[in-house]
Amino acid sequence: MFIRRKPNKSGSFSVQILDKRDGRNRLIRSLGSSKIEEELREMERQASDFIARYGGQGVLDFERAARVSPQEEADMLFNRIVDVRHDAPRLILGRIYDCVGFGALGDEALRSLAIARVCEPKSKVATVEYLKRCFREDYRLHQIYRYMDTLYNTRREQIQQISVKHTRRLLGGRIGIVFYDVTTLYFETAREDALRSPGFSKDGKTAESQIVLGLLVSRDGYPLSYNIFNGGQYEGRTMIPIIDDFVQRFSLTDFIVVADAGLLSRKNIALLKQAGYRFILGGRIKKESKSVQDWVLSLGKDPHKLNETVINGDERIIVSYSDQRAAKDRHNRDKGIQRLRKAYSSGKISKRNVNQRGYNKFLVIENDVMVSIDEDKIIADARWDGLKSYVTNTDLPANEVIDQYHGLWVVERAFRITKGSLEARPIFHFTERRIEAHICICFVAYKLYKELERLLRLLGITLSVDKVLDIAKTISTVSIRLEDGTVHTRTLLNTAEERMLAPLLPG
Repeated sequence: MFIRRKPNKSGSFSVQILDKRDGRNRLIRSLGSSKIEEELREMERQASDFIARYGGQGVLDFERAARVSPQEEADMLFNRIVDVRHDAPRLILGRIYDCVGFGALGDEALRSLAIARVCEPKSKVATVEYLKRCFREDYRLHQIYRYMDTLYNTRREQIQQISVKHTRRLLGGRIGIVFYDVTTLYFETAREDALRSPGFSKDGKTAESQIVLGLLVSRDGYPLSYNIFNGGQYEGRTMIPIIDDFVQRFSLTDFIVVADAGLLSRKNIALLKQAGYRFILGGRIKKESKSVQDWVLSLGKDPHKLNETVINGDERIIVSYSDQRAAKDRHNRDKGIQRLRKAYSSGKISKRNVNQRGYNKFLVIENDVMVSIDEDKIIADARWDGLKSYVTNTDLPANEVIDQYHGLWVVERAFRITKGSLEARPIFHFTERRIEAHICICFVAYKLYKELERLLRLLGITLSVDKVLDIAKTISTVSIRLEDGTVHTRTLLNTAEERMLAPLLPG
């Protein structure tokens, strides 16, 4: 018997015990492999001990002694494991990242940050730890911050180009309908600057500064374009700049803009018409002219009938009625009136009842002021219960106009996913470049989220994206070093739920 140090293709060496019999060398035992001289010498020492112990025995006895027990065999297997990680979410989302087209950017930092935002949305400090622990990606916090300082200016245009190209492919080459809405993202601070400032918060955060995010999506909620504005910007002034920019950059033609009533203003409508855009906007009946209001109130409240008329020359106003909407309007009004009756049950308003925000705190009320509820106004308001209007310059049938408008839920859901699952807010960055980079990363993350959602539908996997990612986090990827020094990696699918995700994983 003798010891052999066998070279491997990987550059390592395997230490083996061989026995020469009938002119041929027969492998008795392998002690392992390594590139480190100290480890190789230790394995050779163990081999020498083995030969000293069993080398003088007969061949049959030696073969019996050389056989390893099941426990020893298991130990040998486990000793060859060089890494165990739970990176199935990265494998799934990385595959989607490339299929969408983002892989063409060659930007590994963007890939890692966007995938981490979907898997484990946390602060950048926690993200660095997560990437290291689960994905074995070694980033330093200062590297992330330096990267964010350049991301927005270098990648934003390319990212949106890729997203639009992919969305067009999904929709058969034509965008057709674009939905626009805005939301607000707040900071855990009241500090103000050119971008961050107080404003009307959709999250009810009146004390914190914020930014306004405008988002343009297609049918089914696929993201197309976005922009951010000063937190105090009136949302009605955000729509036209984004749409104009989008149309010019992507040569968009033959499309319809859909937006809610909050963006309805005569100025916006004039600008939309001036640019030749077709639109469907949520109407505000009580803001229309008296003649239009009288016409609306003259209509019967039939939930099965749609009424329309032409206004301003080339616009149509379509009015629908819903019993369910009427019940909701009535319920909300009754709740508000009950609060009023309780607050002013004495029939007087005192200083403590006055809104204390702004400069009202300087008001002096020396004598109580008499106050009463106008019952006639309540009756007048009830006449509008259940009525909803839509303004359009398209020639679509009335029912199709309403169906397209109801598609706005996709952009509302986009905001819920971005704020909820992706935790885009609160924002902890304070420089404009890093704030913009944070939103850019969230945009890519939302695109990955939506594409995974689409693939789940195609595969017939009736689980939510969040549930799929929770299951993926339990999947182990094991790397084992073989005797020749090569490392083999396998993703283990142990449960029925894990095996369900096999089509999402790389082959």
